[in-house]
Amino acid sequence: MIKKITILFSVLLASCIQNSESKNNYLDYSSKEDKLSGGVKIIQIQTPSGKFNVWTKRIGNNPTKKVLLLHGGPGFDHQYFQAADSYFPKESIEYYYYDQLGSNKSDNPKDESLWTIDRFVNEVEQVRQALNLNKDNFILLGHSWGGILGIEYALKYQNNLKALIISNMVPSIPDYIRYANDVLAPQLDPEVLKKIRAFEESGDYTNPEYFSLVEKHYYPKHALRMPLEKWPDPVTRSQSKLNYDIYLKMQGPSEFGVVGDALLKDWDRKDDLKKLKIPVLTIGGKYDTMDPKQMEWMSSEVQNGSYLHCPNGSHWSMYDDQETYFNGVTKYINSLP
Repeated sequence: MIKKITILFSVLLASCIQNSESKNNYLDYSSKEDKLSGGVKIIQIQTPSGKFNVWTKRIGNNPTKKVLLLHGGPGFDHQYFQAADSYFPKESIEYYYYDQLGSNKSDNPKDESLWTIDRFVNEVEQVRQALNLNKDNFILLGHSWGGILGIEYALKYQNNLKALIISNMVPSIPDYIRYANDVLAPQLDPEVLKKIRAFEESGDYTNPEYFSLVEKHYYPKHALRMPLEKWPDPVTRSQSKLNYDIYLKMQGPSEFGVVGDALLKDWDRKDDLKKLKIPVLTIGGKYDTMDPKQMEWMSSEVQNGSYLHCPNGSHWSMYDDQETYFNGVTKYINSLP
């Protein structure tokens, strides 16, 4: 009996030591070149307009699970992803915050020629190389505009990827516009919609009243389903750092579709999804600014797709359906071979 107890104790002790070492390894920065900065690494990128610096920050260590987070906008920043801190570390997922060129902690050159999809894709590839990410560990998670960027990156560089997660983004801006106009707009108060359309038709996109109408009547229904005064701090901080010049040029004045001559207005990759061979997870929210049925359809068009539906979620499902979102994402990442 004593011998059995001794053996059991030894097994339990070994298990505790192994678990302790695993946790310590995840948080051990001692051999990392970014130890001094707590995981922050400034990466110099080459562009047609010269060299610029972009900001990244690593959390944790895991040789097989490394997630690079692509924020939306274009022109938002990494801060609204900070809810990941409540989920990724306990799953020992290594992840990287990253401000794209023109956003918050990265350089902000006043050069409109830099704000193109191809240039951003090239930037992501340079960031990948600098962070030593590869096909055995590199998982790209792009939200909203970051989803566009993730799709474009994968179509060009999927051999560098372990998996792609497309969060709250459809593969076609014209379809996004139609959904906003034909499905979501009629749900607004007719007088509110009339005022919004008047501002758009006159091109008065920067009028405070225009944004106030969209923010008050549209965003709490389809962007983040909470009263504006209760929106999470990471989201409001990220909003306060928005580079509106980039956002206006590429996306347009708001999340209420894409209007005017925004550069993304004709973007459409529906016919190219079948080229993606890597594992792909698409995520959609029931109340999203974009059609969740099309986000689910995407998962059937790629060669190795899965879909995560957030029944209480909107465009920021990571907040208004947080448990569904992050439990689904971590489960998917952990399921990858």
